[in-house]
Amino acid sequence: MASPLPARPPFPLPEAVIDPRIAALGPALVALEDGTVFPGLAFGAPAASGGDLVVNTSQTGYQEIATDPSYAGQVVVMTYPLIGNYGRLSGDDQSERPWLRGLIVAHATAAVAEDARQLASLLARHGIPAIAGVDTRALARHLRTHGSLRAVISAPHQTSVEAAVAAARALPRWEDQDFVTQVSPAAPRDIGEPDDGGPLVGIVDFGLKANIVRSLRRRGARVRILPHTANVSAALAAEIDGLVLSPGPGDPARLEGPVALAGAALDDGRPLLGICLGHQVVARAAGARTRRLRFGHHGANHPVQDVETGLVQVTAQNHEVTVDGATLPPDGDLFVSQVNLNDRSVEGLRHRTLPIETVQYHPEGAPGPLDALAVFDRFVAACRERRG
Repeated sequence: MASPLPARPPFPLPEAVIDPRIAALGPALVALEDGTVFPGLAFGAPAASGGDLVVNTSQTGYQEIATDPSYAGQVVVMTYPLIGNYGRLSGDDQSERPWLRGLIVAHATAAVAEDARQLASLLARHGIPAIAGVDTRALARHLRTHGSLRAVISAPHQTSVEAAVAAARALPRWEDQDFVTQVSPAAPRDIGEPDDGGPLVGIVDFGLKANIVRSLRRRGARVRILPHTANVSAALAAEIDGLVLSPGPGDPARLEGPVALAGAALDDGRPLLGICLGHQVVARAAGARTRRLRFGHHGANHPVQDVETGLVQVTAQNHEVTVDGATLPPDGDLFVSQVNLNDRSVEGLRHRTLPIETVQYHPEGAPGPLDALAVFDRFVAACRERRG
């Protein structure tokens, strides 16, 4: 495990940790607010940046992780040792740009010579720094021991330990920031034509991933994407057959407007699906409380069990907050339907009589397993039934 380092820590050799096809920008530091510092070599954008540090255990999917709006405000540590080793396809991006504040890897690799198909180029183009040569296993163990911490990646050649730690300590707290406003669109847009004949699904975009839209479209649904500021009349318009509250970044305790909208949707009774942050918003609307996890769930290997059927599915997850199941009103219409087998945290809610369901994980994968795609089957089938 790492400890505070001298003013000039030993830095790895570029050829050992960064593929020659990726520009190594010089020595840099990862500095944590508790004073712990890890040396490495910068790539990506020649800049400094910081945010809450999270560890992702996925072996693949670095491109989807980088472009997932749920990572807004966070610095991501990838524990798999080779990142970049199968290139990048623009069609697999989950949004129009990367949202994470920085990327930390052990080895930065490049499967292809073409610059546009490299993860490093995507990060550089959008001003996001990255660092390689870091002992990511030690860093992950440090977070597991000490919980969530703020961290910075220093600019290339800016290797003062004292300055880097001070910058980490000066970062705003994750709970105090409004990330949804940063990632949500300003105006609605429709995907699919009215003569397609499928049900119309409204999605309130708190940080929507492209694969959610693709999953609905593959099942014949038309989609209307709405900003997070959408009011009840827009989200529950007569022509909308079902409503999705999307994933997104940040603390649901800040989202009074979306929670009120979710309450109206619960009263309305039409098909409703909450995913990740949307799940937490629905839970709060139903009267439950949410709390921050010690270091969050980030990875593609979380086992989730259905309480009613006993079915276990492996799921992809990315969240800092969990629903406190004990605070869900016992006489209410929602009950805990799924639990995480690692820590028994709440992974889903279900309505006792209406087609209303929420999941904490990402049924669309991207990255991760596709065990839970049936979530979309159930939701679109309920929308079709309502449409008649």
